[in-house]
Amino acid sequence: MNHSMKRIALILAVLTIPSVALAWPWSQDMMNQPSIKPQEGVMTPFPARSVPVMGTPTKVANRDEAKDLVNPIPVTAASLKKGRNLFRIYCAACHGLSGKAESPVSGKIGAIDLTDDYVQKTLTEGWLWGTITFGSFVMPAYGVPGEQGGSNDLSVEERWHVVNYVKNGLLKETTVAAK
Repeated sequence: MNHSMKRIALILAVLTIPSVALAWPWSQDMMNQPSIKPQEGVMTPFPARSVPVMGTPTKVANRDEAKDLVNPIPVTAASLKKGRNLFRIYCAACHGLSGKAESPVSGKIGAIDLTDDYVQKTLTEGWLWGTITFGSFVMPAYGVPGEQGGSNDLSVEERWHVVNYVKNGLLKETTVAAK
C-alpha cells in the first residue's frame, strides 16, 4: 500500500469513528418509543359476562407439606381416563407416553421413569401431587401455589386425577402394551 492510500484510509477511519460513536444512542431509541407496556396505565375493564380464572388456591405451602396428603379422588375408570388424558397433555412431553422417560427430551432434562419402583412404591400420592403443584428442580409447577392465583394449568382435582393415573393406570397400561 502506498503512502497516499494509507492517508486516504486514515482520513476515512477518522471520519467514520464519530458516526459510529454517535450511533450508540440510536440503538436505544427503538426501546424507548411511545408504546403501551404491560401493566401500564389504567386497566381496561373486563368485558361484560367475563369469568375470572383464578383457580383454587393450594392449602399447602410446598412439596414437603404435601407429602402426607391423602388423595380425595377415588380410583375409578373415569378418574383414570381423566388422569390419562391430562398426563398425555402435560406430562408426556418430558416423561414420554408410557411414562418411562423415553421422549426425545427426557435424557436432556433429567425426566425420571414414572414406572420405576421408586415412584410406584416409595413416593406417596401426596408427594406426586406436591411435585405437580410446586414443580421440582427442572419440572415447572402446574398448580396454583398462592392465594393470589397464578397458574391455572391444572386444578387441584385434575392434579389428583393425574396422580391416580400415574399410581394406578400408567404401569398397568405400559405392561399391557409391552406384551
